[in-house]
Amino acid sequence: MQGTIDGFGHGAVTPVVAFLMACLGAALGLRCTTRSLRTERSFRAGWLALGATSIGSGVWTMHFIAMTGFTIEGVTIDYDKPIVFAGLGVAIGMVAVGIFVIGYRGATRMALVTGGTITGLGIATMHYLGMAGMRLEGQFEYDTLTVALSVVIAVVAATTALWAAVSIRGFLPSLGASVVMGVAVSGMHYTAMAALSVHLHPGALADNAATGEPGDSLLPLLIGPGCFLLLAAVVVMFDPLMVLGTPDWSDGATAGTGRLPGVPAPRQVPSFGTHADPASFHSRPRDPAPPGEW
Repeated sequence: MQGTIDGFGHGAVTPVVAFLMACLGAALGLRCTTRSLRTERSFRAGWLALGATSIGSGVWTMHFIAMTGFTIEGVTIDYDKPIVFAGLGVAIGMVAVGIFVIGYRGATRMALVTGGTITGLGIATMHYLGMAGMRLEGQFEYDTLTVALSVVIAVVAATTALWAAVSIRGFLPSLGASVVMGVAVSGMHYTAMAALSVHLHPGALADNAATGEPGDSLLPLLIGPGCFLLLAAVVVMFDPLMVLGTPDWSDGATAGTGRLPGVPAPRQVPSFGTHADPASFHSRPRDPAPPGEW
């Protein structure tokens, strides 16, 4: 028996809130990636890890906020929590691989394609793993072409967002890139949902005559990732370099150097002084005085 699906059980509320969470995660993740390229190598891994966790948590939270409005008429939906949180781990892990490639290889074409592909596949994997964690008296079926389209959207969105993180200068353009990624992630989600059809088991409607609200089992799961995103936002707000950028972002920062945007500058070695004696950096040895002044 074919199930009747409604993906907007709460009207426009869930799509809008889900989109905002996707934008928040993307904004935090992209700004952390940008910051990692303008910091010392010893701190780069920390910024990249924070960025990966922000993007992964944002996408995961977006998915399940949108799913609070997903209903199948007459059927109770529950979730397998280990699989649900496995999707969060997969999303963070694969996004981390993607942005670490960018963080340590720079904005080369190969790094962008590799990092964007891995990040996009992580986003798509999280979505379908989250769907696999749903429990109901029925079976899901997917349209193969629409599923492929959703994966392509995720990969293109991730690649474009990573390019923007290392190429677009300024806070407002980066914010615009985050909105674009939020639109793309939301579009990927609803494209994937359009590929879905449900075949109910015989007697499923009779067994589930009394159904609960679709978000009853999901809302408690969203508290942790949601709080993390708020804390990450606080970190960004209290780091001026994250919001305002650095002088290295000026248009002339890489002019004449032959470097691509996003590739860290080589370390400068002083022409005088030693690291063992920091005071020697501030004074040059005086020229010998002429013999007449001895």
